[in-house]
Order: sequence, then structure tokens, then C-alpha cells
Amino acid sequence: MATTRADADAGDDLYSVLALQRVELTAADSVESDLDFAFRLQLQEAISASLAHVPSSPSASSLPPSTSSAPPPLPHDAASPTFAYLQSEELMKLDRELADSRQAKLEMQKAREDLQRAIHDHNFAKELAEIPDDEWEESGDNIEKPLCARDSGDYFFKVYSKGLVIEELVNGERVSLSAIGVAICDQMDNLIFELKKPLIKSGLNKSAAETKALIEGLNAALSMELDRVRVFIDCFPLFQFVTGRWPAKQRKISVLVDQVSLLEKRFSYFKPRHVARNDMKYVYELARAAINSQMTVPAEIIRGKTINETCVICLEDTDVGHMFSIDGCLHRYCFLCMKKHIEEKLRQGMEPTCPHEGCKSKLKVESCRIFLTLKLFEIWNQRMKEALIPVTEKVYCPYPKCSALMSKSEIERDASSSSFVGRRLGARKCTKCHRRFCIDCKVPWHNNMTCIYYKRLNPNPPTEDVKLKSLASSNLWRQCVKCNHLIELAEGCFHMTCRCGHEFCYNCGAEWKNKKATCSCPLWDEDNILDDDSDSSFEEDDDDDDEIDEYESEFESEEEFI
Repeated sequence: MATTRADADAGDDLYSVLALQRVELTAADSVESDLDFAFRLQLQEAISASLAHVPSSPSASSLPPSTSSAPPPLPHDAASPTFAYLQSEELMKLDRELADSRQAKLEMQKAREDLQRAIHDHNFAKELAEIPDDEWEESGDNIEKPLCARDSGDYFFKVYSKGLVIEELVNGERVSLSAIGVAICDQMDNLIFELKKPLIKSGLNKSAAETKALIEGLNAALSMELDRVRVFIDCFPLFQFVTGRWPAKQRKISVLVDQVSLLEKRFSYFKPRHVARNDMKYVYELARAAINSQMTVPAEIIRGKTINETCVICLEDTDVGHMFSIDGCLHRYCFLCMKKHIEEKLRQGMEPTCPHEGCKSKLKVESCRIFLTLKLFEIWNQRMKEALIPVTEKVYCPYPKCSALMSKSEIERDASSSSFVGRRLGARKCTKCHRRFCIDCKVPWHNNMTCIYYKRLNPNPPTEDVKLKSLASSNLWRQCVKCNHLIELAEGCFHMTCRCGHEFCYNCGAEWKNKKATCSCPLWDEDNILDDDSDSSFEEDDDDDDEIDEYESEFESEEEFI
């Protein structure tokens, strides 16, 4: 009750401040009205004085006397309200909000009293049922139990919560919608409180929406002064987070789970239960109804409400102006995550696609240019050019400061139109730096020297190639026989798939055909296999329904269902 009394005192103080503000605004409006009246009076006197000094004319003499002596009245500017009037409107709006808040608190207090009375009656009935028959016949009519402020006993309430994240078509445009549903029931599953509302921030994943729904349910229980609750959860990762069996690895999820932990400490009895989805049908329908209410609103209005949007990769609240929508699939991510994703894909020599799991939408370099650096933009264009040239057609300029990528057919066309005599001996011209090189020896052009004679004078490969091969040998790198790309095994099995699509054994280099090895090497080495701890990374998977089903049967035997 101390909290309620403090809230009441705070409300009374706020009403006192509003009354004082209203008095001050009334005085200010009066002063402003007096000043406005004085200004208009002076202006009319000035107009009258100026009309008195105007020389008379025949046309003026024909007018009535009142026309020349009395100036026309100045129109009152009613279209522009005064500052005091605007402030008064704001105060009236705040006054209505306070009245609504006070009414809501009264209704909540009434609901709490009804709940307290129901708990008292339940406990009293339980005590009466335990009284022996002989004692009941003797003094049963005189037994009574006054209603106490805290008489919960072993009575508890059930809190059901559900968070949904669904992609729906709104006016022909695919939009990600999220909402929550909460229901609080007594021990007999009689509904006491329900809540359904949309989550304005789009981009939430399933675990974040489920956790937000649980937080709303616990806050509602605390506002109703219910200190003994059992929480029912059908989301297996959330159940593992709440019970402390799994640590939340992503920062945003970890913050939400910490909020649940803080709310849990405010209950005298808190017991989470993992249940099947069929037991959560009611709150699911509540969340679904909240999503359906959003589908009647145009997609532009939904986006207009969202000042900040949550990126589902980093789970950071980002301004919608810094969110990137991928063409084709319309998945949305922040600029920073998209930049890192593209940078990593280009580093691996792969074509950047949508980061969403299972989505094959290709990213377009021009549409992504808004968040790319100039260097990254050039690298992507280079990778696109490399992808268009077959492996057997690729030729690089041997000059270190150029190293331009060309195709054999391209430089052959230029050579056929050239009159340089060395072209028959293998001389070609770089399309970028325009310097000549030998296409057979892959070195700068050896003038007045045949390829055989040059190789005889330079039997050893270039120093840079020797250093690269030594580094590859010391690090056990392997070279793809199809595209000559160097590959390093970080972890996993020996079955390697190069960026060009060639599959081979990392141990011996033998080719894999039809997903089968053509060598007798072992499939993996124990030192290259990751620990099982990484398996828990599926906690953030939005499509973890199948995996949850496998765990439900395992944990059903451990949990006590009501």
C-alpha cells in the first residue's frame, strides 16, 4: 500500500501543478488580451489621424461624413491562436489523460480487491474442508476468517504469454509484423486478465518477441499485486534462458532475459513451465488478432509509426533511414550489418546474397552502393568481373602495380588488330596499363627473346611465387586444381568445396564425384572438429519449431504440468 499512497501523493502534486499552471495561463491570456486591445486602439487612432490630414476631394465630399471620419474596424485575427490558448489546450489534454489514468487505477484496484477476496475464499474453503465432522457439528456455525491484505497462502496464478513474428502481405507489399498476447488465469483457468498489442518495432526475431511477451505478462501480474505465479512457455529456447540452462549469446536477447530475471525476484513464488503449443491456443489467438489489426493499416502508415527499427542480425535499434531493404525478398537489415556481410562474402570470394537463412536473393552492387566504401565497391565490381570470366579464360597482368584481370578472348581480339611483330611470339598488351607481357610465360614482355630462351635463363619461378608456395606449405593450404585458388581448412571434415564449385579431398587433393570421395583418406580429423557447445547457437533460429518438438518429449517427463 506504500507504493499506492506514494502514487496518489504524486498524482495530487501533479494536479496542484496543473491548477497553478492554469491560473498563470489565465493571467497571461488576460495580459496578452489587454496588450492586443491597446495595440489595436493605438492603431485605430493612428489611422484616424492620418485620414484627418488627407486633403478633401469632390468625390470625398460626396460621401457621408462618417465615412471620412471613422476608420474601418480592424479585423480580429482568429485564425492564429495565441500561445496561452495553445498551452491551455495542452493542459486540458493532460488533464483528460490524468483523469483516465486515475480511472484505470481505480479499476485495477477493484480487480485486485476482487482477486484478494477470491484468494481468501479459496483458502477459507480449503481450511473448512479439512475440519473434522464432529468439530464442524459443534462449532461450524461460529467459524470465521477475516479478510486480510495478504492472504495468498499457497494460491498461485497462471501467466501465459506468446510472441509472434509473421510476414504478411499488406496492400500487395510484404511487411514483417510482430505482436504479443498475454493471459492471466487463476488455478481453475478462469480468465482474469488478457492483453493483446502489436510490437511497433519491426525486425524482431522469434526469441525477442517471446521474451517481450513474457515481460509484459510479468509486469501485468505485478501491477495486480500477484506475488505467486506459474509461467507457461511453449518456446523452448526462452524456457532454457529463463531457467538458466542456456546463456543468451546475443546482447539484445541477454538484456531482455536480464529484465525477466529482475522481475522474477519480485515474486515470492515463481515457477516456469514448458508446455506444448496446444496449451497456448488462447494467447496465440490474442497475438494473431493484434497482427490482423495491423494488416488493415496501410504499410506506409506502419512504417511511419516506426521511428527506429530493430536489425535482426545485431538486434540494435536503428533509424529506418539506415535500414536496407533487399530487392526481391524485402528482408531488411541495417547498413553496418549489410556492409560486414558483403565484406565477408567478398573476402571468401563468394557472390553476396541475402543474409536471411535459405534466401537466395542476389544483392545488386548499385543498390548497395549507399553503404559501401569506395574500396569495397571496386572489389565487388572486380569480383563480378571475375565471375563472368571462365576459369580457363582468366589472365592477370604480371605487373605488380596493375594486376588487372582480363580474359584471353579479350586480349586475343586486341592482339589480332595489332601490327606488333611480337604478337606471334606471345606478346600481348594489358587492357588497363597498356604495357606488354608474355601470355605464355606470364611475365613482363621479354623483348628480343623467345619464351624457350627466357625460361632457360630464368629456370626458377619468381620470388613472390616462391614465398607464397612456402607460406602455403607451412600452413598446409591446398590449391584448387580447377581455378588455382588457395584454400585453408579452419575446422570440419576434409571434404572441401571451392568457390568455383570444384569438390576435392583436402588431405590428398583427390576429386569428389557425386558427393563421394575417390580416395581412401579419412573423412575428418578429431583436431578439426568443433566442440558441441556451438550447437546451442540454434537458440536464435526463427525456424526452430522442428528442433523444439524433439526436445519437448525429452523434457515432458521432468516437468510437472498442471
